[in-house]
Amino acid sequence: MAESGTLPTGFGELEVLAVGTVLLVEALSGLSLNSLTILCFCKNPELRTPSHLLVLSLALSDSGISLNALMAATSSLLRVSHRRWPYGSEGCQVHGFQGFATVLASICSSAAIAWGRYHHYCTRSRLDWNTAVSLVFFVWLSSAFWATLPLLGWGHYDREPLGTCCTLDYSRRDRNFTSFLFTMAFFNFLLPLFITVISYRLMEQKLGKTGRPPVNTVLPARTLLLGWGPYALLYLYAAVADVTSISPKLQMVPALIAKAVPTVNAINYALGSEMVHRGIWQCLSPQKRERDREQ
Repeated sequence: MAESGTLPTGFGELEVLAVGTVLLVEALSGLSLNSLTILCFCKNPELRTPSHLLVLSLALSDSGISLNALMAATSSLLRVSHRRWPYGSEGCQVHGFQGFATVLASICSSAAIAWGRYHHYCTRSRLDWNTAVSLVFFVWLSSAFWATLPLLGWGHYDREPLGTCCTLDYSRRDRNFTSFLFTMAFFNFLLPLFITVISYRLMEQKLGKTGRPPVNTVLPARTLLLGWGPYALLYLYAAVADVTSISPKLQMVPALIAKAVPTVNAINYALGSEMVHRGIWQCLSPQKRERDREQ
């Protein structure tokens, strides 16, 4: 971690600006696409269904990740002139909590969507409102619970090597960190990934016999694995070895990859859905909305 008045170890001004620019592009892209998705859900009655409520939960959590990335991008750009983390220690804790909570909500919402799609397409009963609301409530309550634990002493939030965003402090190879990491990773990464993979695999087996599945059954699991897997590997390595053996620049790669997940999710779940895509087009086209209302 860099001290106040200096650039982070291993980074020059150009590299700090480059990271800040990448984070800014990822933040604005994810925030705009997911905000548009949320707006369309609110304005289009056709999208107010139990299954789309799960997609709305994902869009909300991904918007939170993008807001977190926007704060990190601002910090990166300010880092060049101010040479310090601009939000103080309390701001770091708030930033870490908000980012961690929305990340967990995004991962678990993806798993809930996978289960909901399997339930919708492969069983005779449709997903009802009570089940959908209960799922969303559980996802956000669970995410807030796990994100609160580092504030209470199990785990710890601190700045990443570049000093532009706060996350779980993986530089501490103590029992407190490792116990929290492995417990949290099982319930909030491995289990959601398992649910996602199994749900879509069962959909492929059942619907593949009669034709092509109505949704993309490959991209969601790949997004979870490729988007959050590098972070998981970095944390696993930090738990069993000296993480300082990895260069600070390389340690920043998982963060940059993860901040692109909200954009990928918006393209897959919103723009990739015919009904949601039609709803977005109606939101952007007032004339089409008027024609639909007249019909």
